[in-house]
Amino acid sequence: MSMLDNARALAGVIRRPSVHFSLGFLAFGGFLFGVVFWGGFNWALEVTNTEAFCVGCHEMRDNPFAELKSTVHYTNRSGVRATCPDCHVPHNWTDKIARKTQASKEVWGKLFGTVDTKEKYDAHRLELATREWARFKANDSLECRNCHDLEYMDFTAQSKRASKQHETFLATGEKTCIDCHKGIAHRLPDMSGVKG
Repeated sequence: MSMLDNARALAGVIRRPSVHFSLGFLAFGGFLFGVVFWGGFNWALEVTNTEAFCVGCHEMRDNPFAELKSTVHYTNRSGVRATCPDCHVPHNWTDKIARKTQASKEVWGKLFGTVDTKEKYDAHRLELATREWARFKANDSLECRNCHDLEYMDFTAQSKRASKQHETFLATGEKTCIDCHKGIAHRLPDMSGVKG
């Protein structure tokens, strides 16, 4: 029996009315399957949205995560700490799904060893950073704004320069967080030869 014959036989079984089960039972079973599938999907989404998952591969643990540990986003006087998903995965559901879809390219990088050594990671650092900066710029630094809200900033507690910059650029929408705060959580790549 060929694969095509098997597919036709399966299609016939699916189209044929159920002999043993009522339509109500099948509908309820379909609903129950949908609930279990949806729950499983959301569970998997949340599991892959944890710092433990992010640093589960040595590429991330030994490179960007190691850099994060020396920044104010990891350890600070208030004890508030940003994790990988806080900065790299939007909080609302539709944007989160879009970002997870984009992140599938990173899985290919893992599978093919694109950044599996420190040397390879450093060679791709500018490309990786530029992609993230463009994403932050496009979404008006949404992930930054999940924690840092212009409305609640105390400009009097900031340096004169920072206060002026925040009032001038953020309040007018002329710039977004990433325009000035590149390298805030990770070491900057070699920027020689990069314009702007």
